[in-house]
Amino acid sequence: MNNTRLVYSTESGRICPSCGHPAAKCTCKKKKTAKKQSIYSNHGIVRIRREVKGRKGKTVTAVLGVPLDDKKLQEFAKTLKRLCGTGGTVKDGVILIQGDHRETLLKEIKQQGYTVKLAGG
Repeated sequence: MNNTRLVYSTESGRICPSCGHPAAKCTCKKKKTAKKQSIYSNHGIVRIRREVKGRKGKTVTAVLGVPLDDKKLQEFAKTLKRLCGTGGTVKDGVILIQGDHRETLLKEIKQQGYTVKLAGG
């Protein structure tokens, strides 16, 4: 059995197991991040849900499945945050608005012409 694969070098640090280059200059990592898109489907229905888990008890309203590209999604999130008068962000194609604003967002997103459903309990 030949176990000569280099894992770490004091000269360059960690070595990528896939391409064999130093981790800072890895070529396969760039390919993976370029293909990464939202893990939530964009099948035409926008879903709004309230999330608390993993946020130390803080409530956020998540808007999933908005069929927009990154730049337009950022602009759409900005208008929703302004409407609710609160902060928020866009992560992996999901708009996160601080606080519980499901009903407000439901009305606004319906006015924009999207099919919207409240998800979760």
